[in-house]
Amino acid sequence: MKTIYTYLLLLLLLAMGACKKALDMAPDGKISMNDIFADNTKVGAFLNSCYSNMPAKGARYYFWSRGPVVWSDEAWDTDAEAEPSLMAGRVYNGDASAGNHPVVNISADAGNGDYWARYWNAIRNCSVFISRIDSANVTNPADRNRWKAEAHLLRAYYYAELLRWYGAALPVEREPHDFTDDFSGISKESYYNVAKFIMEDCDVALATSELPWRITTTGEGGRVNKAMAEAIKSRMILFAASPLYNAGKDYWQEAYTVNKTSLANLRANGYELYNKVNLPHIYLADEAYLGPNKDVHTALYNEYFTQTMAYASNPTDKETIYQSRDGQGNIWDIDGVGAQDGYKSGTCPTQELVDAYETTNGLPVLNPDNPYADEKHTQPNYNTANTLYNPNKPYENRDPRFYASIYYNGSKRKAWWTFSETPASFENYPGGIGNRMRVIATYVGEPQTGIHSTVRKATRTGYFERKFLHPNSGNDNPVGGANTKLFRLGEVILNFAEAAAEAGKLAEATEAVNEIRNRVGMPDLPAGLSQAALIQRVRSERRVELAMEENRYFDVRRWCAPTADLSKTDKWVTAMEITRNPDGSFSYKRRPVRETERRNYTGKFLSLPIPLQEANRLQAITGNNWQNPGW
Repeated sequence: MKTIYTYLLLLLLLAMGACKKALDMAPDGKISMNDIFADNTKVGAFLNSCYSNMPAKGARYYFWSRGPVVWSDEAWDTDAEAEPSLMAGRVYNGDASAGNHPVVNISADAGNGDYWARYWNAIRNCSVFISRIDSANVTNPADRNRWKAEAHLLRAYYYAELLRWYGAALPVEREPHDFTDDFSGISKESYYNVAKFIMEDCDVALATSELPWRITTTGEGGRVNKAMAEAIKSRMILFAASPLYNAGKDYWQEAYTVNKTSLANLRANGYELYNKVNLPHIYLADEAYLGPNKDVHTALYNEYFTQTMAYASNPTDKETIYQSRDGQGNIWDIDGVGAQDGYKSGTCPTQELVDAYETTNGLPVLNPDNPYADEKHTQPNYNTANTLYNPNKPYENRDPRFYASIYYNGSKRKAWWTFSETPASFENYPGGIGNRMRVIATYVGEPQTGIHSTVRKATRTGYFERKFLHPNSGNDNPVGGANTKLFRLGEVILNFAEAAAEAGKLAEATEAVNEIRNRVGMPDLPAGLSQAALIQRVRSERRVELAMEENRYFDVRRWCAPTADLSKTDKWVTAMEITRNPDGSFSYKRRPVRETERRNYTGKFLSLPIPLQEANRLQAITGNNWQNPGW
C-alpha cells in the first residue's frame, strides 16, 4: 500500500516553475501541509499538483506511438519490427508480465505509463486537497468553491483511467491515509460501485456554480470544466454496464438515463457537433485533397482533428469537451507519411479498419455477422446486398471519413503526390526507402511510397494514417499536431446510442447514430432494425467515428465476457498487398501483416496486471488476492 498512499512529495510542486517562488522551503528544508493550506498561493499551487499526472495521450506514448491504437486491431506500429524491444513489439509478442509490462513499465513519457503509482498518487493529492480546502486560507470564496470542484473532478478522472486500464475492482478512498493507518481492512468494491463513486465526484463538480461549462480564456487553458464531468459520467456508466464489468447484472437502463441527461445538459450548454469547414483556404483549396468523391465532408472531418480547440466564449469548435494540455509535436515526422519526408510512419491502419468503412449507400462492405471466413482474415465474406462495393476497386464510393482518416493506394495528399503502396514502388527495395528529394524529383511520373516489413519510413499494411495529419504539414512547413481531444460530444452521442440500444430504446438509439452519420453525409440507418442488429450497427459506428482515438482498444475489451478473449479481433490483423498489372490496373491480395500471430489476444490481456510488487503487498496486508486474472 505504500505506493498508493505515499505522502505528496513536495518536489512535485517545486518542479513546477510557476510554483517555485510560492513554495520556497523553510530553513530546515521542510514545509508542512499546514503551512501550505495556510497560504492562498500555496493552496493554488497544491491544486496544480492534482493536474500534474494528466497524460498527453495521442501520439505521445513512448517513442511517439499511439499506444492503444496500435495495440488494438486498428493499426500496426512500424516500430514493432524496427525496434522490437519497444512497446508495440513486446505487446505483439506477448512479452508482458505483472513485473514488467511494456504498456506501463517501459516509460512514463508525457504522462503515459506507470499508471498505477502515478494515478494513485494523484488521487491522494486530490483527496488531501478536498479534505483541507474548507478550512484553508483562501482569499476568494469563489476560488475555494471552484478549486474544490476541480479536485473532485480530477479525482474522478484518475479513478476512471484506473478502471479503464486495469478493469479491476478498486478500493473507494474518500479520505487520504497516513502511513500509521491500519490498511488491513482495505477491500475491493465492485466495478459498478467504483463507477458510481466516480459519478458522485462528477456530481459535486456539476453542482458547483463557480465551475464553468467551458473554458473561455487561454490563460485557463487545460483547466477542467462541467462538460468533462458529464463526459466522464457518460463513459463510466457505459463501461459499468458492459459485459466484462457488469458482474451479470443489467445496468443498461441506468446507463441510458445517465447518458440521456448528460447529453441533454451538454447540448443545453452550447456543445454541438463540428459541422462547418471554417478554413476553406486550407481544406477546400485543393480538390485532390477531398478524395475521389470530392466530398466536402472529408474536409470537414479532417479539419476537426487537425485543429486545436481555441479557448473562447463562442469557439469555432463547440464539439471538443476537453483536450490534452500538451501539443502533439511534429507528427508528420514520426506518425504520418514517413516515406514523404519523415523519420517513420508510426501508425499504419489495418485492413480490418478499412473494411469497417461503409460505402456511400450506407451498406457495410462485409457481412456484419461473419466478416471473415478464416481465422487470419484473408478471406472476406462480402456483403452480397452491397452492389456498390467492387473488390477490384476497393477504395471507391466509401464513407467520407475513410478518405479523411486513411491514405490508401491512389489517394492524394497534395495535387502532385499520389500514393502507391505496390511492391514495385521504387522505395520498396532491400536497401531502404527513398528520401524526399527522390520523391520530388520523380513526381511527374508518379511518386510512390511502398509497403515494407521492417523499414520505419514504409507502411506495414498498405495504408498510412491521415486523420491527425495537417494537409500542409512537413519539414518544409512545420505545422504541429493538434492537441488530443480526450473528450468530445461525438463520443457522448455514441455512448448514449449504445446505452439506448441495449436498453431497448431503439428509436432514440437510431436517431443518435443518424446524427453522427448525417454530419458526414452518410445515409440514415435502415428503419426497423432488430435490437441485435442495431447494437451491431452502433458498435460499427463507434469503430468508424472514433477510429484511432484509442476507444477501440477499450471497447473490444468491455464487450467481452469475463471468460472470453480477443482472438477474433486482435490475434490476426491484415495488410493489403497490391500489384500493378501491365494495363495499369491493380490487383489486391489480403495477407497477415506478419506470418506469426500477435500474442496479445489471450484473456489476460483484457486488462493490465496490477504491478507485481504492489499486488504482493496488497495480498500480504489484506489477505486477499488483488491480481487480475491470468497475471
